[in-house]
Amino acid sequence: LIQFGGAINSISATIVPVLVGYLMGDVSKAVIKDGNPALFIAMGVFALAIVVLSVVNIPEPYIEKESIRNDGSRGPLSFRHFTLGVIAIFIYVGVEVAIPSIANLYMTETTGGLAMSTAVAGSLVGTYWFLMFIGRLIGGVIGGKVSSRAQYTFVASLMACFILLAMFLPKDILVSMPVFKSNISFGLERVPISIMFLVLCGLCTSVMWGNIFNLAVEGLGKYTAMASGIFMMMVCGGGIVSPVQGLIADKFGYLNSYWLIFALVLYLLFYALIGSRPSKKDIQAAE
Repeated sequence: LIQFGGAINSISATIVPVLVGYLMGDVSKAVIKDGNPALFIAMGVFALAIVVLSVVNIPEPYIEKESIRNDGSRGPLSFRHFTLGVIAIFIYVGVEVAIPSIANLYMTETTGGLAMSTAVAGSLVGTYWFLMFIGRLIGGVIGGKVSSRAQYTFVASLMACFILLAMFLPKDILVSMPVFKSNISFGLERVPISIMFLVLCGLCTSVMWGNIFNLAVEGLGKYTAMASGIFMMMVCGGGIVSPVQGLIADKFGYLNSYWLIFALVLYLLFYALIGSRPSKKDIQAAE
């Protein structure tokens, strides 16, 4: 269910930049007021959401308040595998956002970058989010047959390989890659092979949120609802990792900045293999 819900998020992330670009017209000549149609649509969406939340009866999750209150200092952060999972979700969101963000700068910069057109770069970034949509749909379908640990270990290992290939393969090698274009269709673009591997990382990041969540809350019992709130706070990683990588890119180059992403992906792989395994003592304490 988490994967299917995430798929809706991904398809929105794919379509919205295209829609905003269409509404604004020629971006090179656009001024702030040209963005007003998109802002009015956004306000309408928020207003509709408020109405839906007001009239639909959404049940609150049941929380054993007395049991938690009488537990003294115990809470979700007292579980080692959950605490490591909080770090993992912070890193994951940061990696998910940083890969396409820095790649977009790398593609469009004329100094130290590839000097590609903004249209092509935007199509490639849109393809990254579209691949996340596809990956989450697949993850939702196979979720009942393939464990979260197996899915997560596979995609984390694959992403580490993709990052290394992107950094080490010559940027003058070009490949034809199907991309999601601004007219909401697919077409082939000749792109550096390093960019192709960065875009393919979208398939890997697609299922990580749901898998990390499932592993981190395993055995938490009555602390699961509280743990979910802590998890949601960790999306701040998306606003922290990208600027840090940007600083590294300014000093050492765009591709070299992906050593930071590679190191963070290694932590994600560590969590899949070792850090996410709860101890029997913790599980007994939550019962």
